Amino acid sequence: MLQLILEIIFWLSIIAIIHPYSSYPIFLHLKTKNKNKNFSFYTREDNLPFVSIIMAVHNEEQILEKKIKSILKNDYPRNLYEIIVGSDASTDKTNNILENFCSEENHFFLEKFTQRTGKINIINKLIHKAQGEIILLSDADIIFTTNTIFELIKNFKEKKIGLVDSNLQKKNPQKTGISIQEKFYFNYEITIKNMEGIMAGVMMGPFGGAYALRNKLFSEVPKNFLVDDFYINMKVIEKDMWCINNLNAIVFDSTSDKIQDEFKRKIRISTGNFQNLKEFTHILFSKKILLAFSFFSHKVLRWFGPIFILLSIISVAILFNSGLFYQVFATLLFFSLIIPIIDYFLRKYGIHIILLRFISHYYYMNLGLFIGLLKYIKGVKTNVWEPTKRESNPGY
Repeated sequence: MLQLILEIIFWLSIIAIIHPYSSYPIFLHLKTKNKNKNFSFYTREDNLPFVSIIMAVHNEEQILEKKIKSILKNDYPRNLYEIIVGSDASTDKTNNILENFCSEENHFFLEKFTQRTGKINIINKLIHKAQGEIILLSDADIIFTTNTIFELIKNFKEKKIGLVDSNLQKKNPQKTGISIQEKFYFNYEITIKNMEGIMAGVMMGPFGGAYALRNKLFSEVPKNFLVDDFYINMKVIEKDMWCINNLNAIVFDSTSDKIQDEFKRKIRISTGNFQNLKEFTHILFSKKILLAFSFFSHKVLRWFGPIFILLSIISVAILFNSGLFYQVFATLLFFSLIIPIIDYFLRKYGIHIILLRFISHYYYMNLGLFIGLLKYIKGVKTNVWEPTKRESNPGY
């Protein structure tokens, strides 16, 4: 009986680990391969909606001017959008840069906050100043292309569309760190999110760097939440509106190549994930089967990935003498666990093997998820955090 229980635990854990990255994307592909979007969309000759572009920034002097200029170079009519920026107690030249743009540009507004309150608390306050029918939320380190705004806005002619995410592209990956792996992950995620949107408008959260939603659908995010974009997205879905991704709304971001930086970011995101899980657990029991299945497959199983990895290790270790299969599997599994150590020492000597780095990246990020879970259990008192340091000139 004990062996049967262990085998069930082992196989359920393996399925739970594999499903979000393999069978679920295959399911999405089969559901969408012959499905047309059939969305109404604005043309450039239409009466386009007024847009409020909102940013919360903190000490972004290296990239901020480049970001704002990328907005102003857009081909969306300049009289049809405003830029509202909240400076979260910035101590570098950020405020000077913003003040210069305020003096030069119409519909450019700056609000300076003297105490750190965190990104989402800034957004919650700025949203009440927005005049636009459409809100476009963006981070300081995300660079627009000339048609980003129009591509994000055009799908809102379709009444059922509530939120549109951009196609975030990572630039100039380096083999010395994890930027190649991060770029692959982002591209894979964008593909999955795009298919979720096409299938039933159930995209499981924008990346947060640049996305748009109807002003009337914005829901104030709880003050201590760490992952605001997912919360906003799911609140839109709760209102029976569609959330989609537009692959033509391209924006660029420079990828941090440092494992330490991305590891800290994953811990923060993981902690926020479990805040959102508590908030939206009821969706797992929704009568909308595709919504519940997408949430479970794309998010919940991934968030508990570290637990399933631990269960698979423990169960296969106990089952080691139960047959050749478990012996081979255990050997391969335990060898994979030491790959991050091997990769670490190889990296010290300037040796970078991409396949090993992918395996290391997977384990690092799951360790981040596990630490995030522990931090969530401990309790989250504030959403204030230091952004990951980016390159000031990512090569756009």
